[in-house]
Amino acid sequence: MSYLLLILGLVVLLLGGKFLVDGASAIAARLGLSPGLIGLTVVAFGTSAPELLVSITAALQGSSDIAIGNVVGSNISNITLVLGISVVIFPIYIQKSTLKLDYPFTVISSLMFYVFAFNGSISLVEGIILLICFVALNIYFFKTIERVEFSEEDAAKMKKQPVGLAILQLIGGAAGLYFGSDLVVGNGTSIAQALGVSERIIGVTIIAIGTSLPELVTSVLAALKKETELALGNILGSNIMNVFSIIGFTALIKPIGVDSAFINSDFIWMLGFTILLFPLMRINYVITRFNGIVLLFGYLLYLYFLI
Repeated sequence: MSYLLLILGLVVLLLGGKFLVDGASAIAARLGLSPGLIGLTVVAFGTSAPELLVSITAALQGSSDIAIGNVVGSNISNITLVLGISVVIFPIYIQKSTLKLDYPFTVISSLMFYVFAFNGSISLVEGIILLICFVALNIYFFKTIERVEFSEEDAAKMKKQPVGLAILQLIGGAAGLYFGSDLVVGNGTSIAQALGVSERIIGVTIIAIGTSLPELVTSVLAALKKETELALGNILGSNIMNVFSIIGFTALIKPIGVDSAFINSDFIWMLGFTILLFPLMRINYVITRFNGIVLLFGYLLYLYFLI
């Protein structure tokens, strides 16, 4: 029963995130916000909301391994599983902005995450520092580059949507995120106890992959359409914001305990995969299908040593 409730929780979470994005975007469009600002704020926050709610709920319920595992596991699966599947479908050609902006910030955020967690907990002060980085980076991105998929056409459609429906979507989305996160954390913990495995393993695998489904679906659809120019930037951007916003917000509400197993294993894998990306991107400025197979094999290798 716990497995079904966990799957239900993930479905409710993902639908909640979608409804929240749709409702908030429609309201923002009616208020006259530009498509770029909507994409950078409302849409970006909404797609990260499932991970955020799961991590906050886990921390409040004392399941800090799920809170940390959710983010570390999502970052690992984004680089290996999501990116690997995408480039196997269609190679990704690297934009210079990705090498100059997204990748360095990904490395910096990952190192900050590791350093802050190294002493066994992420404190309130460290959470505030991460949130300051989150705000500063969003301001910088918004002022320097246009990188969002939310178009003028999307904004026009949103303006036509009835206000009542938008508010209903907003409320329904928030409720879905709340109840979905509770189902995911509660049943993820129950499954871990029943199987005799740690909450860490459940967090970095089932829950992390589940909350990364929006990135996976978006990237696969882009690959199928051969529109992969921004795919890598979006994946790296998700990893950056996972650390700065999700860990930052969660630590702000309650300091997060970090098990030594994360420090000695999962963080090393996360940093290793992040560093591996550089030569894959730099060689001919393209990530090939063969590179995608290498990334997928890397994820399987990680699971082998994990389980």
